[in-house]
Amino acid sequence: MTQTVLLAEDDRAIRHALERALTLEGYAVTAVADGVEALAQAHRTPPDVLLLDVMMPGIDGLQVCRVLRAEGDRTPILMLTALVETADRIAGLDAGADDYVVKPFDVEEVFARLRALLRRTGNGSLDAPKEEPSPSGQVSVAGLRMDVQARRAWRGERELELTRTEFDLLELLARNAGIVLDHTTIYDRIWGYDFGPGSKNLAVYVGYLRRKLDQPGAPALIHTVRGVGYVLRED
Repeated sequence: MTQTVLLAEDDRAIRHALERALTLEGYAVTAVADGVEALAQAHRTPPDVLLLDVMMPGIDGLQVCRVLRAEGDRTPILMLTALVETADRIAGLDAGADDYVVKPFDVEEVFARLRALLRRTGNGSLDAPKEEPSPSGQVSVAGLRMDVQARRAWRGERELELTRTEFDLLELLARNAGIVLDHTTIYDRIWGYDFGPGSKNLAVYVGYLRRKLDQPGAPALIHTVRGVGYVLRED
């Protein structure tokens, strides 16, 4: 079954190159040049995944993302950004994006991230490995409670507003509470692809998840084990 991609990129050369590469990869691509067109197309024919440039004239990629999420649209969104600061990437995640790729990028990395997003949302190819059903719909550890089927999470009485990737990462850490998970294992389980030692993708997501979890007077839950990975525990 062919997956559909809505690509919004104002740079004509990048847009055409990505459209061609994605088409050759087997995707059905609709390419537009700005955020206004992206929103109109998303409303007219909802795609399986969106690929949005952050910096576009008029309505930019972040605004497109915010509008769709405010409407309750949970279609996976991959952001394309030339902004390399952590704060800029966090802004995209805060807007509701599921993942990002920093320009200049390798098109194979774009393919890998798209496959991972589609696989996690059940829209992957028929040949993609099926995810095993969750062994339990409820996870409770260290004052953290998660309803996996409803995709809701609470720390104490406070409900956490999590993106799809943040929820998946928190669930993985919570189900393995007290166990140090290395970077490779986390990348494989969450993204289905190891982006290599130079990638800051995981660190950005962990940092953003900490911001949502941590609260004054309460112990931190996610800890860094330098040179190895991360563990969820209440110290």
